[in-house]
Parts: sequence; C-alpha cells; structure tokens
Amino acid sequence: MITQTTPQQSNIAYRQCAKCVLDTTDDPHMSFDADGICNYYYQYLETAKKHLPAAAQREHLLEQKIAEIKNDGKGKDYDVVVGLSGGVDSTYVALLAKQLGLRVLGVHLDNGWNSELAVKNIESIVTTLGIDLFTYVIDWDEFRDIQMAFLRASVVDIEVVSDHAIFATLFHQAGKHNVRHILSGTNVVTETTLPPHWIWHKTDHVHIKDVHRTFGQLPMKTYPLMNWKVKRYYQQWKGIRAWSILNFVPYDKTKAKQKIIQELGWRDYGGKHYESIFTRFYQGYILPTKFGIDKRKAHLSDLIFSGQITRDQAIKELKNPICNPDQIRQDRDFVIKKFGLSESEFDGLMHESPRSHAEYATELGLFEQYPKLKYLRWPLQALKERLAA
Repeated sequence: MITQTTPQQSNIAYRQCAKCVLDTTDDPHMSFDADGICNYYYQYLETAKKHLPAAAQREHLLEQKIAEIKNDGKGKDYDVVVGLSGGVDSTYVALLAKQLGLRVLGVHLDNGWNSELAVKNIESIVTTLGIDLFTYVIDWDEFRDIQMAFLRASVVDIEVVSDHAIFATLFHQAGKHNVRHILSGTNVVTETTLPPHWIWHKTDHVHIKDVHRTFGQLPMKTYPLMNWKVKRYYQQWKGIRAWSILNFVPYDKTKAKQKIIQELGWRDYGGKHYESIFTRFYQGYILPTKFGIDKRKAHLSDLIFSGQITRDQAIKELKNPICNPDQIRQDRDFVIKKFGLSESEFDGLMHESPRSHAEYATELGLFEQYPKLKYLRWPLQALKERLAA
C-alpha cells in the first residue's frame, strides 16, 4: 500500500536544525544527530555524493556527454530539447547548451499563468541565443478544470498539474523530432531538500487522472500526460532521457543570475518559480495559509548545504514576507477571477482540511500489486517467458 507522510503537530516538541533552517513544524518526523543536525543534511550529502561528479572529473565527464549528444544528433534538426519557463535554471541551461555548441529546441508550456515578465524573458532568451521555440498552449478550460479538481481534492501539491504537463510536453517534442536528450534544469545544489509531505510524484499520470475523475467536470482531452506511451515507448523503446546538466558544472545561483542578466537581458522575478502568477500565489498564499508551509526554508537549506549562503543569511531572509503583501492581494483577486470563483467559494476551499495524496489512486507500486501487469511493462521479456514455458 502506498502511503504519504503527513505532519502531526500535536505532542511534538519544537526543534530547529543546527545546520539549516528546517524545523519540526516543517517535518515533525525529522531526526537529529548528537550535534543537532537534521537528517535532511545527511540526505543532501548522500544525493550530492551520488549525482555530483568530483571537481577533477566534472569537466571530462561533461565533454564526454556533450560529444555523445552531438553524435546522437547527427542527421537530425536538433541535438537537445530544453524546457524554457523563463526562470533562472532553465535559462541558464539554454545558455550553457548554446555555449557548448548544441542545437537547441526550446519548449515552453503556456498554461495560462505566465507573467508578462516571463513572456519577455523567454522572447529575450530565444532571440539572443538564436534558438527555435515550440510553445504548447494548453486549453485553458480543460487546464482550469484539472487545477480546480486538485484544489477541491484539498491536496498539497497542486503544482503537480503543471509540472506533469511540462515533462510530458518535453518528451512528446523529443519523440516528434527523434531527439534522444532533454536537458533538465533540476540540480542537486538548489533542489534536493523537500519534506516528503510537501510534494507528490510529478510523473504519476494515474494519480492526476483519478483526482480529476473524482472532482473534475470536463473531459480530459488535450492535457499532455506522461502516460504508458511516454514511459514505455519514448523512454524505454526510443531511449529518450532527461539529463541534469547543472550537476556537471559549478552552479552558483547568484552567479548564474548575474550571467543571464548580463548576456541575455534576463530580469529577476523576485522568487523561485515566480515567473508563473499561479506559482507565486501558490507559494506565497495557498501553501502558508492552508498547509503551513514556507518553501523558502527548504530552498534556503539547500543553499546552506551547498555553501552558497550562511545559516544566518537564511534566517535573516526568512524574516521578510514570503511575497510582497500588495502583490499577494493582487494575485489573490486575479486567481479567484481567473478560476471563476466567488470570494466565499475560494475561502471555503482554503478552509477545507488538507488531505493526503495517498487517498487517491497512484501508479506507484502498481506492478507489485498486480504482477500480471508486468506483460505491459516488459513485453519482450514476457514473450520470451511465455515461449519458454
């Protein structure tokens, strides 16, 4: 049975990590060593050891990978697909790809929530770098209905709706152009740490369909899904892979911002993933108001772990509002109107008790629960087994 950890605030003594800024209000189940350092620090070290090459090997491994990508791209229009949101990570990935001599297809998912600044940043990126851009404009009524289903479900990770569609669109475009490599902006030094009950698995299409089936009102026709075709055909048969290039270069967030500002005319949004109006409102209002979550604490902890800021700097940053109060008020009015809700309807959703994602269907553990489905997962292996029987 798949379970999701949820916080239990009662009878938990408050304690904050001596290394980072996470505490028991963020995860009541976090553990501490004799020096008061939490388990998230040691998880970060394990992840870094696994995914970050040693400095002496990094340049050589990067060169090898780029040579492989260029070789796989021979005779094709593009070497790589890069998702472009207009944010720091994806912008820096696009810049690196061009500097490394790769032919880039930029892919953007327009889900109806782009800020004007995000649109301008993307235009500046593709124009300055001279790369092609494919934009998938998702049907707003359908997308709104799926987002509203997650709001009604009262689960924490509403952003899984956008993230899932972005991943699916990247794989669809890579498959269409016969490109084997997707360059990802995910990375260890800024995106490792998150308490498990803050998020859900981004590629779980079974979960998205079940939440929508339960609370949605419109048929799901055009929403891009990371379904079995993507996971079996594109990933396994065609060998399309996402690769985190930022793990193979020295990635300092502040320096990366300075570089894209200077070279691409990029403009800052003032927060992680604030290029999306909904994401800004979700992180600035919905998460702290309904779920008691301040995502900055996890992001700042990663920067502490990677040595980019000090713990004192993080504590000082957390004394500031998550988002400008005037901006939150504007975003609240905009979001309520765009969703077609009344003030009382939205407030009602905010007062609904949070529910675990695990209450809804999931693909996780599916093959373990139903062994016969292995014939869908490994068709050639299954055929061999049947012939040998």
